[in-house]
Formats: sequence, C-alpha cells, structure tokens
Amino acid sequence: MKFSFAVFLAACACAGSLSAKTLIHAGTLIDGASDQPRKDVTLVIDGERIVDVVAGFAAPAAGDKVIDLKKSTVLPGLMDMHTHLSGESNPQAYLERFTMSAPEVTLRTAAFARKTLQAGFTTVRDLGDPGGFTIALRKAIAQGIAEGPRIFTAGKSIATSGGHADPSNSLAGRFDFDPGPREGVVNGPDEARKAVRLRYKETADLIKITATGGVLSMATSAQNPQFTEEEIKAIVETARDYGYKVAVHAHGAEGMKRAIRAGVDSIEHGTYMDEEVIELMRKHGTWLVPTLLAGKFVAEKAADATYFPSIVRPKAAAVGPLMAAMFAKAHRAGVKIAFGTDTGVSPHGDNAQEFALMVAAGMPPMAAIQCATRNAAQLLGQEQNLGTLEKGKFADVIAVSGDPLADIKLLQRVAFVMKGGQIVKQ
Repeated sequence: MKFSFAVFLAACACAGSLSAKTLIHAGTLIDGASDQPRKDVTLVIDGERIVDVVAGFAAPAAGDKVIDLKKSTVLPGLMDMHTHLSGESNPQAYLERFTMSAPEVTLRTAAFARKTLQAGFTTVRDLGDPGGFTIALRKAIAQGIAEGPRIFTAGKSIATSGGHADPSNSLAGRFDFDPGPREGVVNGPDEARKAVRLRYKETADLIKITATGGVLSMATSAQNPQFTEEEIKAIVETARDYGYKVAVHAHGAEGMKRAIRAGVDSIEHGTYMDEEVIELMRKHGTWLVPTLLAGKFVAEKAADATYFPSIVRPKAAAVGPLMAAMFAKAHRAGVKIAFGTDTGVSPHGDNAQEFALMVAAGMPPMAAIQCATRNAAQLLGQEQNLGTLEKGKFADVIAVSGDPLADIKLLQRVAFVMKGGQIVKQ
C-alpha cells in the first residue's frame, strides 16, 4: 500500500510538470500570416509547439514559465532558403579542398550553423555540400549533439561535365578526374536519374542542380545553359518519385526557361531573368530565391585582385549590380519569392542583411519578412509546421527591440531566439 501511494504521488508530480507551459508575452507580434502586427499577445507553448495564441498578457498557471517580451517585437524564426554551411568565402577558399581535412570542415560547419541560429535563423536549406557535412550535422542537431537551425540539405549539387558544380573544374595533372553521378556530375537522362537516386541513398532532403554557369566557379561564363531540357525533366521526374523538390541555380535566361518548363520548384539567383522567364514562372508557380546579399558581396570583392581568381572577378563585377533590378522586376510582376542569401559566399551570421537589400529594391518590409517566414515554409512544403506563429506550429520564435517595419535593419540584431520551445539566445 505504501509503495502504491508513493507511485501515485510521483505520477501526480509528473502530470503537474508535464502540464506546465511557457508563456511569451509579446508587446508586438508579427505572426508571419497576417499583413498587420498585433499588440499585446501571449504565445502559449507546450513542449516544442505552440498550443495557443491569445489576446492580452495571459496570467500563468502554477508552474508555468513567463518570458517577458512586452517591449519587443516577436516574430517567427527566420528561414534562409539558400545557404552553404560547409564553407565561407575567403581569399584562400579555392585551396581549402587541398589543405583542410574532413574533421576540420565538419567542426567549421558546426560553428557556422550555430552562428546562423544565433542570428535568428531557425531553419535553412543548404544547397550544395560536396562532403555530406550538412547531412551529418542535420542528424547531430536533431539528436541534440550540436546546436544549429533545422537543416534541409541537398547534399551534393548535381551538374554536368565542366558545369558549375563539377568538382574537377580547374584541377590539373594528377588531381584531375572524370566525375560521375556519385560525385554529382551527369551527362544524359539516365545518369541524371542515377544522381537523384544517389542523393536519396545519402539521405538528402531535396535536389539542387546547376542549370547555368556560375559566378564563383573556375569557368568563363556565368550564363550559359549547362543541362538539356531532357536531362532536367529526368531529374524532376525522378525527384518526384522520391518526394523531393528541385532547386535550380541559374543566372542565364535560357537555363531558367528549360528548368521551369521541366517543372522545377525554385530558381536560385535569377540574374538575367527576362520577360519570358517571368511569364513562365507565373504560369508554373515557380519560386524565386533572389540571393541579393551574395550579389552585393561578390561585386564588392571583384575590385580586390587578391580575393577572387582572375577568371572569377569579371563575372562577379557584372552579375552583382544586376540582381537588385532583377528582383524588383520579379516582385512587381507577382513572381512568388522566398528569402535566400547564398550565405557562405558572404559571412555566416550576416544573413539578415538580405532584408535591407529587398526593401531598398522596392519590397515592403512586411512582405520581406513574410518571404523569410510563411513563403519559405511553403517552398519547403513545411507550412503545417513552420513559418508562422499559430496554434500547432513549432515554437520557433525570435524577438528584436524596436519596430522592424520601421527599420528593417533591426533584424540584424536579434535579441531572443527560441527553437522548438527551447531558448537558445536571450
């Protein structure tokens, strides 16, 4: 009888602790769903999810925890749809594949991920990781071993021979080789299908292809199409078999057109977008991830003869200034836009600088915030879990002092970060 009574008391204590909730008292709430902020709101959090959003500052029950953000603006955790966590641009970056070991890159990747989370980005897509570092880190974060955002990773980008993501470009002598689908290089529809299946085998979350030349690759053109439409169709069809979305690096218009007609989900960068591309994107519902910060960064570094190789500098100087005008045109035309920075080109942790560039190019601040919350979740196919502060969603929450609708640069100074109900910065 004594044992049974002790068990009963313990069960009651456990039940009491399980019912304890976290209440966030938000002075201003931008929930990601509404076009208007709300004043004096309480987020009720149980475990890793929001269980209620109520008007006013709700009184806590016994055992509840209150987080006082009455003098702050509270927003959903930000989402960056184009990052590269396993690297960061620097004058020695082109030598790092010869000088850095896999353990060194792994540790650096974890540090960049933590920096990203501390900046208020609770979810990212990683669009190009040749060593599987973000796949390992995604697992470590999910297990609580490492600290970082929710990672949706493409693993190795898929290219054609000599294309933007061909890892053998610029290698000479005994380092040169002829990569295939395992290394993410394909020629023809059959190899394209195999490359997708290999990414599935490696447990990637989506597919990324490089449909045109790129700025930072050791090749002369940033615009030329690098896949046939048949190859892209084979990738998209196979990706759909595995439940994958397809993100497409593309600067040149022809590569974009082939990719959009083939049914891809997003165009990354979009620099030389023309009217036909815009109409195709509107027709097919294709997302644009504009990466204005990367364009600004490479344009600034193009003048420094010590930063990029000589073959890269002319491309960086040409592409960077065009991206803001492209973005403005796409926004005016009603193209669907999700927030993405290409961070890794620019320093990790500076992701929020993209907001100011979007606003300067003509997007209203609330729309820019929605690109990094609601829209990003829709692009990921995670709108049931992420992107807005609503009942049932993950409790991914940030806060800033002041009004980001009046000064969008405040998002570069995030003071509070919660991911899945756990405070990671306060």
